[in-house]
Amino acid sequence: MNSLLEELNEEQIKPVLDTEGAVLVTAGAGSGKTRLLTHRIAYLITEKGVNPYNVLAITFTNKAANEMKERLANMLPESMDGMWISTFHSMCVRILRRFIDRIGYGKNFSIYGEDEKERIVKNVIKAKEYDADELAKKALWSISDAKNAGLAPDEYKKLHDYYDSIDEICVIYAEYQKELRANNALDYDDLLLVTYRLLRENSDALEYCQNRFKYIHVDEFQDTNAIQYDLVRLMGAKYGNVFAVGDEDQCIYGWRGANFENIFNFTNDFAGCKVYKLEQNYRSTQNILSAANMLIKHNTARLDKTLWTGNGEGEPIEFLRAGSESDEANGVVSSIIGLVRSGKYKFSDIAILMRLNALSRSFEERLIQYGIPHKIFGGFKFFERKEIKDLLAYLKLIGNPQDNEALARIINFPKRGIGDGTLAQLRNYGAVTGKSIAEIILEIDTNPDLPMSVIKKLSGFSELLKALFAKKNETSLSDLVSYIVTALGLRVLYGDDTDECRNRLRNIEEFIASVKQFEEANEGADLSDYLQMISLYSDTEEMDGSDYVSIATVHSAKGLEWKVVYIVGMEEGIFPIIRMDSQDDEQEERRLFYVAITRAREKLFVTYSASRFLYGQRKNMFPARFLKEAGIMRENSYARAQQSYGGHSSSAQKQTKYAQSAQTSSPKPILQRPSDSPVKQSGDFSGFTAGAKVTHPKFGTGVIVAVTDEHNSKYAQVSFETVGKITLALDYAPIKLLEQ
Repeated sequence: MNSLLEELNEEQIKPVLDTEGAVLVTAGAGSGKTRLLTHRIAYLITEKGVNPYNVLAITFTNKAANEMKERLANMLPESMDGMWISTFHSMCVRILRRFIDRIGYGKNFSIYGEDEKERIVKNVIKAKEYDADELAKKALWSISDAKNAGLAPDEYKKLHDYYDSIDEICVIYAEYQKELRANNALDYDDLLLVTYRLLRENSDALEYCQNRFKYIHVDEFQDTNAIQYDLVRLMGAKYGNVFAVGDEDQCIYGWRGANFENIFNFTNDFAGCKVYKLEQNYRSTQNILSAANMLIKHNTARLDKTLWTGNGEGEPIEFLRAGSESDEANGVVSSIIGLVRSGKYKFSDIAILMRLNALSRSFEERLIQYGIPHKIFGGFKFFERKEIKDLLAYLKLIGNPQDNEALARIINFPKRGIGDGTLAQLRNYGAVTGKSIAEIILEIDTNPDLPMSVIKKLSGFSELLKALFAKKNETSLSDLVSYIVTALGLRVLYGDDTDECRNRLRNIEEFIASVKQFEEANEGADLSDYLQMISLYSDTEEMDGSDYVSIATVHSAKGLEWKVVYIVGMEEGIFPIIRMDSQDDEQEERRLFYVAITRAREKLFVTYSASRFLYGQRKNMFPARFLKEAGIMRENSYARAQQSYGGHSSSAQKQTKYAQSAQTSSPKPILQRPSDSPVKQSGDFSGFTAGAKVTHPKFGTGVIVAVTDEHNSKYAQVSFETVGKITLALDYAPIKLLEQ
């Protein structure tokens, strides 16, 4: 016991020892929530004799769940059997796979993502002959909003009767649910809602969960929505041992139903609940925390706490007022180069965070120009690429033959001459007979009710499906995927010598490799287990240990940290976002900036631009109000900037402290740099003159148009054959002279 407690501070020890009844811990950013949770679970098992089988730990991301599992495996190498550590959605899938047949579903149900969801909604709109403009987007949002609140179509209509197009939306919602049921499918929100319904309606399922999970732990409690909160209440009702850890200051998912008031509700709904605070931060320096504290005190709906640290004051927060988004990107990238060249930081220590994905373009362009490795998160994901989604659709259909949406995606892939008209006939026939489209196709040769033209079109596809369904029972998952790739002729289909085809083939091979890795890591797992893992996948889990700068939205950066953080685009209308409708919206935006600030461990840079081209036009911009609230921009400077917004000086006058340091720091070699990382040039630029030919690793060959001196450095404007004219700093750009 002593060794366990020695690793905790006094604030953390108290809730660990408080093992019975309801406990709420309001824990500030970087205060060691994961350490607290894992040590409490270890304490319950090693000191209180609790069976691991009776312990449940729920969090919000697979990354967080895996981290918790790894820590506990090290602390309890022989005491993990039977313990559930998972996300809310993964937990619900496991419960549903066991009991969902009690409420009329098949245990092999499909899990639908946004693509399938959108396709069904658009089909309903088309069938109802509604005006499709904007209606699909409204309906998709409303369906999710209703499910997060646990509302059926008629209940949602009563509460939102004032809402534009509410009648059509609720009809679409009802028809959408019918289609899901016919396909034996659940969407992401249903995983929670149907589990709640199951526990309410089926005593066996509820008794199983209550008796098994005698000690329930919930991380990031402020992010729970109405259904998640009610699930915890239901499962914890018998024994009352619920341990909730959260921070209302970090509730940033209100737009998807998260309700930070659940933290306050918890103390009322669980009798005798005890409340503890964690205020010591282990992540950041005091200067970073002071800004976060100053900012968040402007929010009224919160439990009072002030973060502090033993990490020292640290370096001051640095601030850049740029003239344009181009100047902003130049300043940030120059600073990154200087930090890495100093030898103190690697690219993987650094992140550029922003409120909107739309801001990433200028930063990505500069990073490419200077050969800096980087990845964008909160953007396009591997499992959302067309060729991967096509393969996944085949696997979904093999796993659940009732999945009409999976079949609709692949019925004409690769092309078989099967169009929308044929598919519509099959849907209509299925509606009359109660059969899935796959069942109809499998029986196509013996079906007298369909036109001979349809039967001929579908005979080949029918034979393929029969072969795939048979193969499922004869071989391993990875061999099944390889068989599908071969049977579909994908290596021939994407055999052209083009970048697009080569990339698609690389992605397909990577997919096959990922399935093999899954098999190796999950002995005994089957197709259903793999599809479940993919459906609950998040793009931030693609973050690995390689050396690259991370570009991410603040929402996708939640739960992560870096030594150096750049928060960019701090302008009114961007951060806070322009669509704020109420004080609650403003407070959530402020919490979002608080989350961004507290991602930084050692150095924090904040930028805004006096002018920005966004959504098709250039606008003069105001500095964000949050800059003054956090003390990052002094009040008198803020007032002057507000008065003179839009007036911005020439690039020669826009020098900043950190742009200067990037150009004057000593040229030390970059640590662990990849081959295409920026290297300080030798300093002899005599050959870089107008008319000289150069080569760039990304842009190919080009001709120097002009060379200028700025900020004690030389810049070359180069006209490339591929991308046109680009201005590059000769100190850092990975360009080489070509022999004349």
